[in-house]
Amino acid sequence: MTSDADITAGKNDKTAESKTGRLFIISAPSGAGKTTLCHALMKHFDGMLYSISYTTREPRKGEKNGVDYHFISKEYFEKQIAEDKWAEWAKVHGNYYGTLAVFLDKAIASGNDILLDIDVEGTKQIIGRYPDSISIFIMPPSLDILRFRMESRGADSREGIERRMINAEREIFQRSIYKHVIINDNLLKAVAELTGIVEMYRKGGRQ
Repeated sequence: MTSDADITAGKNDKTAESKTGRLFIISAPSGAGKTTLCHALMKHFDGMLYSISYTTREPRKGEKNGVDYHFISKEYFEKQIAEDKWAEWAKVHGNYYGTLAVFLDKAIASGNDILLDIDVEGTKQIIGRYPDSISIFIMPPSLDILRFRMESRGADSREGIERRMINAEREIFQRSIYKHVIINDNLLKAVAELTGIVEMYRKGGRQ
């Protein structure tokens, strides 16, 4: 994946065709397959930048700082809030998550397309600041299947799963704010649909 430091290393092929880049936002309830779909998208499109979010939560097993997230302290995050440095930020399950405005602004100005993996509240903030963003919501086939996926991965306690399910219902209820909705009932089909949407915009299609 490409991160902040790669912006100045070179521009993608689209730079010569357009003065500004595009923001592609992907949101989904926990367990809906968003991470897998984001990885597939980055693999498919060379030159697309991935916005690595900052968070105050502890790294999970296998996660690397600067690759999965930028792991920072609560005090540092709140300092950036006070200085209005975040393009979007939210407090989820007791932890802060956010995207630095300077990264997005530099990437857009350089003509790079950027992928943001953020939640619904973050999406609202990004759309308010960058109204031309392309927003895509990933739906699970059903809430029962979503619960099964959460239980199967064994990453959360029973209370944690219940909390995530409540949050998932809240997020799904707000899916109408997104330009596109994809139901991830078949991974290959969902990947094809997602890459098709992104390809359409990168070729100058629907706005």
